[in-house]
Amino acid sequence: MQKRVLIVEDEPAIRDMVAFALRKAGMQTLHAGDARAAKAVIGDQVPDLILLDWMLPGMSGIELARLLRKDELTREVPIIMLTARGEEPDRVNGFDAGVDDYVVKPFSARELIARIRAVMRRTHGEDADGVIEIAGLRMDCGAHRVFAGDQSISIGPTEYRLLHFFMTHPERVYSRSQLLDHVWGGGVYVEERTVDVHIRRLRLTLTPFGMEGLLQTVRGAGYRFSATT
Repeated sequence: MQKRVLIVEDEPAIRDMVAFALRKAGMQTLHAGDARAAKAVIGDQVPDLILLDWMLPGMSGIELARLLRKDELTREVPIIMLTARGEEPDRVNGFDAGVDDYVVKPFSARELIARIRAVMRRTHGEDADGVIEIAGLRMDCGAHRVFAGDQSISIGPTEYRLLHFFMTHPERVYSRSQLLDHVWGGGVYVEERTVDVHIRRLRLTLTPFGMEGLLQTVRGAGYRFSATT
């Protein structure tokens, strides 16, 4: 699955350079020139990672990072701070605000891509080849395939996205509205009961392999993906 990266940078030349490098590395890019635009983009489509410039007009990247960490929709989205401020106190301020990594300008596209992939591995549970495995269920994100042991599982596109989200965010309960935001995107109008339909389809997909129990209903709260009962 292509990773969505939101680039929050007020200098168009830098934003375009970073976007070009990310697309070349197989990632999808979203763009914003300031905090207000970033929040609007996130409202339509929650990214998998945010590249955040420190010096933004209106609200600084540090202030925006703090807000994103308080927002239920984005508190788990990894953030990499991009800045020319490379002194130790600045780095400490960045990490205290909740960023996951810190890249000092000027940087090479190669270094940035490596940092993005490293953060993705840490926060989304994927190994270097984009493979996630939980309780014998394996997702090869590069090949866009799912396996139960050595057996290939035929899975629909929406169920694949739903399973990918659950496998990269295990052990946490998500409401129907949260799943709509994360899997379908905030700008898409879909009724909450649609989530239940796709949950049932995903369970049916996993049932022949005895793995339907990984997808658990939490009464009154939503759904959880867990290897424990």
